Amino acid sequence: MADRPTRADYVAWRTVTTRWRDDDAYGHLNNATYYELFDTAVNAHLYEATGLDVRALPQIGVVAETSCRYFRELGFPAPIETGLVVDKVGTSSVVYRIGLFQGDPEREGAQAAAEGRFVHVYVDNTDPARPATPMPDVIRAAVEPLLRG
Repeated sequence: MADRPTRADYVAWRTVTTRWRDDDAYGHLNNATYYELFDTAVNAHLYEATGLDVRALPQIGVVAETSCRYFRELGFPAPIETGLVVDKVGTSSVVYRIGLFQGDPEREGAQAAAEGRFVHVYVDNTDPARPATPMPDVIRAAVEPLLRG
């Protein structure tokens, strides 16, 4: 993978609308909003691919790690395209990468403006201690098609 990801590095896509409130006092997308976009890209894919409310499963994915590499500013009012790919599927975890793109796909929007890393670890939702557990088969079936590499 190149240092700055391109659209070809991702498998699943979603377009999200930016909002006035997403920009901070400096006139660009607030860094916390990037993490909201990562969370939305992953969980929207899981909802659509499984047809289920993933929050109601006996095993749920909790976020164990997130990070973001910023390459250029994003902001209101242009929409953002999120690209999603899976780097690793383990017994109880999934490692996602999410690229954020804004602008003309032939010009400034050809390369990611930011890329996030997002790790879900599956835990037993019926046990208050929430021990790690194998991910549900329905989740595995939803994420394995996103594997690259």
